[in-house]
Amino acid sequence: MQVLGWVGSSLLVFSLLQARVLRFRLLNLVASCTLTVFNSLLHVWPMVAMNVVIAGINVVFITRLLRERGDDKVYEVVAVGPDEAYLQHFLKVQAADIRRYFPRFETVAANGSPALGEGRSAYLVERGNETVGVVVVRDAGDGVAQVELDYVTPRFRDFSPGEFVYRSSGLFRGKGIRRIVTPPGMLDPYYARLGFRAEGDHWVADLA
Repeated sequence: MQVLGWVGSSLLVFSLLQARVLRFRLLNLVASCTLTVFNSLLHVWPMVAMNVVIAGINVVFITRLLRERGDDKVYEVVAVGPDEAYLQHFLKVQAADIRRYFPRFETVAANGSPALGEGRSAYLVERGNETVGVVVVRDAGDGVAQVELDYVTPRFRDFSPGEFVYRSSGLFRGKGIRRIVTPPGMLDPYYARLGFRAEGDHWVADLA
C-alpha cells in the first residue's frame, strides 16, 4: 500500500516540473487518481475528496485543451516583417531552445544584426496575448517556399500551432508560392495530416 502512496506522490511532484501544459495536466490527473485510491484504502476521506476535485479539474482542462487543439478561433496567425522588433525579441528570448531543435537557423547575424532579411517572411502564432510559435519561410525561387523555422514554445509543444500557418494557404499564394518545403529531418512531424507528402528527409505541399 505504501508503494501506491509513493508512486502517487512522485507523479504529483514530477507533474509540477513539466513545462508542457498538456503533459502537466495528464500526469497530474494520474497522480490525483492514484492518491485517491491510496487515501481511500487508508480511509483518509478529506484527502480523497481533495484528490477527486483535483482529478475533476484536470479532466475539464484536458478536455478543453484537446478541443482547442484544432480550433481556428483559438489561434491567430499574424504576419510580421522579418526585422520587426517584437519578432527579434521573441527569437532572442527563445534563442537557446531554437538552437536545440533548429541548429542551422541563425537568429542573429555575425555582426549582431538580425539574420532575417530579404526574401524571408515570418508568421507569429498567437493564443490570446501569448505568442506560442513562429514560422519563418524563405522564398527559394520558382514558386518554392523553404521553411527555415517551425518553432513552438515549450508550453504548447504537445500541440501543433504552426499548422494554422499552413492552413492559411492564402498567406503563401499572395506571394506567388506554389510549393512549401519543410526543413530536413523534422522529428515527430505533423505535416502528413495537413496534406504534405514525404520526399526524402523533408515534407512537401503543393498549393492548388
